[in-house]
Amino acid sequence: MFKKIMLVTICSGLAHIVYSQRTPAPYTSTETSKGFQKENIFLGGGLNLGFGTGSFGVGLNPEVGYSIANWMDAGIAINASYQSINADYNYGYSQKSFNYGAGIFTRIYPIQFLFLQIQPEHNWSNNTLKDPSTNFSQKINFQSNSLLAGIGYANRIVGQGNFYTVIMIDLMSDLHSPYRDGYNHILPVIRAGFNFYLKPSVKK
Repeated sequence: MFKKIMLVTICSGLAHIVYSQRTPAPYTSTETSKGFQKENIFLGGGLNLGFGTGSFGVGLNPEVGYSIANWMDAGIAINASYQSINADYNYGYSQKSFNYGAGIFTRIYPIQFLFLQIQPEHNWSNNTLKDPSTNFSQKINFQSNSLLAGIGYANRIVGQGNFYTVIMIDLMSDLHSPYRDGYNHILPVIRAGFNFYLKPSVKK
């Protein structure tokens, strides 16, 4: 598990280095702009990693958003993920789950490179439970709600691009949340990705 976490960390760092090679434009405020601006729309998303004792999860998170100001982004995110839980940590049943869902996110930047994120989601889960002692298995499907919140780092220039990493936890206690294990313990979620603005602004 440690090797997997290190691999994700190294890959995120390399991506950040590559992204940082671009010559950044001055950090300009959008607060004085009037009305809707197409160049403030961004597309992108990233990879998320969840881990805990006896459990592991990985997924993709496409998103579309809008930079309301140079201190605030908001948008819609979709998630698709796979999760496995060892039988020793799930009432004697091993569990493999495919989860998908959608939610809305808000990112607040108290300083240029640091943001706070909150993201309510609704998720659907397709699960296979197996008793290792008898090889008996069954499929169970259910829905759940979650409220992710956390802190992240971003190399962000409004109107041009964004690389980010964020760590979040689910603040709700829904047992079926893809961000909690079989004993309802919190599974930290680490995400890293890129966003690209729909119409990059040209700085003179």
